[in-house]
Amino acid sequence: MKLYGLKNCDTCRKALKSLENATMVDVRADSVPADLMARAYAEFGGSLLNTRSTTWRGLDEAQRARPPLGLLADYPALMKRPLIDTGDRLYLGWGKDVQEALG
Repeated sequence: MKLYGLKNCDTCRKALKSLENATMVDVRADSVPADLMARAYAEFGGSLLNTRSTTWRGLDEAQRARPPLGLLADYPALMKRPLIDTGDRLYLGWGKDVQEALG
């Protein structure tokens, strides 16, 4: 199981602590493979973008209008975190639904 997020993200750290068999992949350092990001976007759509982040607030309207996959490639911190890949299923975030599904 791989957990894609940021090493300094509190939510990612909580998820990693709870998921004993998970490996953390820092999206700023290692990025998310393009095929996995496309799969995640196909499944989660616009909710893959974290529009409450400081990175998002720092973008101008022209940048925000770009295709989401291009934005995520250029600004990996825009991804809602964590993105969890179990091999056969993807989960986004660390809400109670994800915790129960993986707990």
